[in-house]
Amino acid sequence: MNWETVIGLEVHTQLTTKSKIFSGASTAFGAEPNTITRAHLEEDAGKSLHEDFAGMTGIDLNRAGTPLLEIVSEPDMRSAKEAVAYAKALHTLVTWIGTCDGNMQEGSFRCDANVSVRRPGEPLGTRREIKNLNSFRFLEQAINYEVRWQIEQIEDGHKIQQATVLFDPDTGETRMMRTKEDAHDYRYFPDPDLLPVKLEEDWIEQIRSTMPELPGAMCERFQRDYGLSVYDAAGLTSQREAAAFFTDTLALAGEANAKLVANWVQGELSASLNREEKSIAEAPIAPAQLAGLIKRIADGTLSNKLAKQVFEVMWTEGGEVDAIIEAKGLKQMSDSGEVERIIDEVLAANAKSVEEFRAGKEKAFNALVGQVMKATKGKANPSQVNELLKNKLG
Repeated sequence: MNWETVIGLEVHTQLTTKSKIFSGASTAFGAEPNTITRAHLEEDAGKSLHEDFAGMTGIDLNRAGTPLLEIVSEPDMRSAKEAVAYAKALHTLVTWIGTCDGNMQEGSFRCDANVSVRRPGEPLGTRREIKNLNSFRFLEQAINYEVRWQIEQIEDGHKIQQATVLFDPDTGETRMMRTKEDAHDYRYFPDPDLLPVKLEEDWIEQIRSTMPELPGAMCERFQRDYGLSVYDAAGLTSQREAAAFFTDTLALAGEANAKLVANWVQGELSASLNREEKSIAEAPIAPAQLAGLIKRIADGTLSNKLAKQVFEVMWTEGGEVDAIIEAKGLKQMSDSGEVERIIDEVLAANAKSVEEFRAGKEKAFNALVGQVMKATKGKANPSQVNELLKNKLG
């Protein structure tokens, strides 16, 4: 409580261009090294390779010249969680509008975190810059470690030296790479051969008019128009492809089923994609198929359990919902007379559970429900089973 954290981020987003900034060389990840007909401005830096050269260091300049957009914040963040939330929102935005593919493993989106600490109300402390963080988890871990380290240093009587540091995910620690200069030490000067670029307001407005609805606005609309929770709306708008899948499914399933659609897109669909490490564009189930499944849940044809079985068949074998229900015999039992008959058989075969329920043991009721569902092979409507069973037990 005696210290305040101050964080500013520099986020490097690799632009989705096919060639480099002043060269025709490809920007594709892992592409062949450049071929040297002329010198060109190097925007991204090269990298050192240690693992492939015994006793030597290799230099890979293949990324040199790849265009980057560096987005610099003011030192306005006060916790690692806030910094991560900012970085995630920015990641969503640049991938949403297509200026960056957002691939953090390949370095298309990475963060430098400037971290300092101070006593509340005092001037800003000396910052240290943590370079090239390529995961949100590492960003949070690195900031938290750096904050603890700086506080310990100051409380032990040491001064913080401005520096550039690297984060080691194996040890969870930062280590100094070099002392850091201030901006004036870089001795910037304008290039006389580069003319200023002036953007006309009409052109800016023209570009603005072609932009898609942004995630923040869409998140608010989903809550307002479809009654979704903040959690559901935020999850659906974290990726443009997920938002499109939701809206396409909803258009076919009906807006009255918005919550059900949101649950399935973020639940079963998302889990299946994660399990097989697929993007939503690679999903073997189309919005029309999921919409058909939603309709059959809504009209009582399928219970949630049976719907998951149908979903699994669609995912692995393909096909339409109604055809799968018919072929697999998965239609929910709707004949109340048949359900009552099965309940009577279950009650007769489980007299002990009936006695325990009437003696006040609620768990006995759940056991009876389970027996009925087992007897119907999961095809009975759980709500109907609960209601009929309660009536039977008085």
